[in-house]
Amino acid sequence: MYSTLSIAPPLTSATDGISVPGIVISLGVGVAIWLAATFVISRISRRVASGSTFFKKPHFRWVAPALRALDHERRVQRANTIGSLLNSVVGVLVATITTMYVLRNLDIDIAPLLTSVGILGIAIGFGAQQLIRDFLAGIFITIEDQYGIGDVIETSEVVGTVESMGLRITRVLAEDGTIWYLRNGEILRVGNRSQGNYVPPGPQPEVTDDDEVPTPQKAGE
Repeated sequence: MYSTLSIAPPLTSATDGISVPGIVISLGVGVAIWLAATFVISRISRRVASGSTFFKKPHFRWVAPALRALDHERRVQRANTIGSLLNSVVGVLVATITTMYVLRNLDIDIAPLLTSVGILGIAIGFGAQQLIRDFLAGIFITIEDQYGIGDVIETSEVVGTVESMGLRITRVLAEDGTIWYLRNGEILRVGNRSQGNYVPPGPQPEVTDDDEVPTPQKAGE
């Protein structure tokens, strides 16, 4: 008499390592965190764009010198730029972490995948150094409020009015009507004539014949 245990199929299957509830929970938590973060960033951006009075309270007067009054258009531009940047960063982080948890619940070894992604990221980073430099410069220009829409700036290349500003490109209308597209990473020095007490130079006096200095004569002439 043969034992049925010797001919019975194995009780385990190829899908034993897959956790369907874990996948569903990971996706649900990831989507919930992304929606919550997007909502919070949107609320903060709208509040900043409308001119929040949070830092005008007596307890925050010590930060008043660091906060320069901005017009509505500039506030909206800065709020939208920073809000878009935060949404992108949060979206990438949430998507990456959620994908890692989903792969773990699928019983997939993510160590080789992380190694491959790291090598690929290094290669892309070397190829896109200038692009990353432009984006980082745009972020700091926006956060530090070096200049904004409507400001008259002076760089090594051009003097004109800022018409639009992004994380990579700043568009400037020059005094002669030319539109200049300046890469933020290439702006090494910039002067903002709208922030200080800039005084335009007055007209230079014309030199007439009567004002000319006589040329000294040589001895013996």
